[in-house]
Amino acid sequence: MKILIVSDAWEPQVNGVVRTYQNIIRELEAEGHTVKVIGPDQFISIPTPGYKEIELALFPYRKLVRLIEGFNPDCIHISVEGPLGWAARKYCKRRGIGFTTSYHTMFPDYLAKRVKKILGRRVAWFVRKMAIAHVRRFHRPAKATFVATPSLEEQLRLWRFKGTMVRLVRGVDHDVFYPGKSDLLDRLEGPRMLYVGRVAIEKNIEAFLDMDVAGSKVVVGGGPSLEALRKKYPDVHFAGVKTGHDLAEYYRASDLFVFPSRTDTFGIVLIEALACGLPVAGYDVTGPKDIITEAMLGATDSQLSAAVQQALAAPGTSEDRAGYIKKTYSWKEVARVFLETTSG
Repeated sequence: MKILIVSDAWEPQVNGVVRTYQNIIRELEAEGHTVKVIGPDQFISIPTPGYKEIELALFPYRKLVRLIEGFNPDCIHISVEGPLGWAARKYCKRRGIGFTTSYHTMFPDYLAKRVKKILGRRVAWFVRKMAIAHVRRFHRPAKATFVATPSLEEQLRLWRFKGTMVRLVRGVDHDVFYPGKSDLLDRLEGPRMLYVGRVAIEKNIEAFLDMDVAGSKVVVGGGPSLEALRKKYPDVHFAGVKTGHDLAEYYRASDLFVFPSRTDTFGIVLIEALACGLPVAGYDVTGPKDIITEAMLGATDSQLSAAVQQALAAPGTSEDRAGYIKKTYSWKEVARVFLETTSG
């Protein structure tokens, strides 16, 4: 089967959306399917204002039509509510072609947080309301929209999303992420607390870095806030972007994974950390509360510092956590659900 994915988030970006599709594609191709991704790298594009790592395709419709018809796919999936996503949606609607979408990013909350910093709370509230209407309209004609967790589906229903939603969780590459010992961070005082992800305002990283707790804090990732945070927190170890086996070494060298974001829809890094044996601490919000469902996995709380203390005392072993993740999260199963829904 020929499967087309249109995504405004694609390589060389490093984020959860890109990693999700990289893993799904690997599994689909292993089953003999042909997958093509159309991303912003194939168009004239500009950096997103305030976030130069993410490119926005300019006026993509005509070229996108040529690319789609040149591939002649059996099914189409549209992943992100960006310029390419809207252009692909327009193409499918004009031709009566069914398509699926995914709700990957709490775009209204991300946008509101950035607007609030510049224009204040009242404008941010209005922008968030308009952004909710925007994403609701985007997903309305899809034959199905993928959501990662029950609490995300609940949130979208509160936002008056009416369409079919299909649960599509995430997986872990257990050949890369597994328990073990690493001396990578031995020079740092314990407990060694790790954050992995984009270094940007919407990730709420300062809630982690401002905590008055004993031990060392490590940040792995890049993004628009990196240099500012380096200057503000000179005692924090900023490692930059790491992927694959290099990233896994940071998990294995740490004692606790801290996830301060309040606006993620899942958080692949959470289950990667658990697969490496780390307990996790996070807020009691979508993503962490859907994943941290047993005491041995860590803790969620309305206060991040409280979650950290509880997670540091989590029962169970690294092998217990890794075994749970191996039984619960499979990219092979994710790819099966994706294919069944997109081609159905």
